[in-house]
Order: sequence, then structure tokens, then C-alpha cells
Amino acid sequence: PDMSMRSFLCILLSLVAPGLVRAQTFDPPRFDIGQPVLSNLWVNPVTGSDAASGTASNQALRTLAEAWARIPQGVTLTNHGYRIYLLPGDYAESALPVYWESRHGSLQAPVVVQAHSGPGTVRLHGYLNIYDCRYLYLIDFNAVTDPGYGGGGDVLHLAECRNVLVRGATLNGFDGAVNQPQETVKANQCQYLYFEECDIGGAEQNAVDFVAVQYGHVVNCRIHDAEDWIMYVKGGSAQLRIEGNEFYRGRVGGFTAGQGTGFEYMVNPWLHHEASDIKFINNVIHHTAIAGFGVNGGYNILFAYNTLYRVG
Repeated sequence: PDMSMRSFLCILLSLVAPGLVRAQTFDPPRFDIGQPVLSNLWVNPVTGSDAASGTASNQALRTLAEAWARIPQGVTLTNHGYRIYLLPGDYAESALPVYWESRHGSLQAPVVVQAHSGPGTVRLHGYLNIYDCRYLYLIDFNAVTDPGYGGGGDVLHLAECRNVLVRGATLNGFDGAVNQPQETVKANQCQYLYFEECDIGGAEQNAVDFVAVQYGHVVNCRIHDAEDWIMYVKGGSAQLRIEGNEFYRGRVGGFTAGQGTGFEYMVNPWLHHEASDIKFINNVIHHTAIAGFGVNGGYNILFAYNTLYRVG
């Protein structure tokens, strides 16, 4: 048909079958916490006491470690979850759990660790090593690196976790002189991970490193300052949406779907490709020494509507 007929057919199709021409959408665009039932545990690093009840702000505990210890371990929470409300201040490494292990929330009863007064009011002076946790929500606090601290570790390490939300957090591996951790965020053999409105940076290798991670998203984050790639998803990572982020200052590159992983780190059935079903959409990538983004051993990878400048 001629151009006038094509235009007519396009208009007709949009009227009678709008679902066929609508661009792909992702709902919900953010993780929906819903309306869980929560019991509050309050923590005040200045005036709290670990001998207190912790059930009200004037009966606050002193350490996050004590609050975490009061959540049942290895038991799926059903009747109510727990919200650890962190009051403003600085939390020393000694006030944090050494190992965050086996707290099993549910959608109706999650485990929430949240800065009560909003982003920037709580600073954790230590790294978070989290294993086998489910429905864990980390909201609005900063994890900072003190001078000379944490060399070779990870600011946030998630291993064999499910349904983890990290929202409004600042995770910083720069100690004022050098990038201390190997990765700022490292996640391995996890599913349903959601990072939203976070600031993640300062890594000796990668700011974000996903190995064998399936399902979830990274949206509206600033991810930056890495001596290798800023972010990669590899080792059989699949069905992830990376959208609306800013990536910058990568000594090697910006983002890559796939890299190089041994089978010992991969999870069945995601054994055939380094990365699959990855959607990298509407991101801004700048100031990388080599590639802005790439694919290594990937299948069904989408790059769409991204902006790159000062790369390569």
C-alpha cells in the first residue's frame, strides 16, 4: 500500500487493537511492599540500652546486633514481621551483626531494617554480610567505609537470599583515599533482588557484581567509581531489569551482561549462558575507559533507549 494507506492502517490498528502496538511495560515499576504486619524494634546508638525492651523509642536498644538477635532464626514468620527502626546517628562496627543469617520473613511478615528519619540520617560503619535471608528489606541508611577499613570485602554481600529489597541506601566503599572493597555490592546464588533509588560506588573491582542471580531489578540508582566494570550480571543470571540508572567512572567499562564464570558457581537450570533475559533500558553511561555496555555469552539480551557519552 501507499503511504496514505499505511498511515490509515496504523491508525486503525491502534484504535481496534491498542495492546498490539503498545510498548512493553513493567508493572509494578517498583517493588510493592504492601501492608505487612510488623512489630517495631527501636535502636538508638546514643541513649539506648541493650537491656531495654526495644518496643518503643524511649525504650530503644543500643545496638543493631541486639535487635537482629531478637528476631527468630530459621523460622518462617507468618503472624507478624519485624521492623528495626534505626534512630539517627553513627553505628560502630561493634554495634552491627557480625553475620546476618537465616531470618526468614514472608510477604505478609517481612524483616525490615530502616532509618526512621529517612535517608542520610543513619550511618553504619561496617560491612553487611547476609546469608540465607528471605523477605528482607533494607531501607534508607548509609553503609560507609572508614579510612583503612574493609580491604577486600564487600560493603553489602548477599548469598543464597530470596526476596531482598534495598531502597534509598547509600553503599560507599571509598574511604577518602582509596576504594577499599573488592565489590561494593556482591550477590551470588540469589533470587528476587530489588535495588531502588540507591547510590552504590567505590570498588577496587566492580561496584555491582551479580553471580547466578535470577529475577528482580535495579532501577533509578547511581552506580559508579569502579576499577573494573561498574556492573555486571553473570554466572547464569537471568530475568533482570536494569532501568533508569546512571553509570559512571568505570576504569574498564559500564555494564555487561555475562562475563566468565565456572560451573561451580552456576545454578541449575541456568547453565547454558552467562546471562539471559536481561533488559537494559533507559540508562545513562558516561566516563568509562572502554565499552559503555556489552554482552559476553548472553542470550535474549535487550539494550534500548540508553544514552552513552565519554565512553571508550
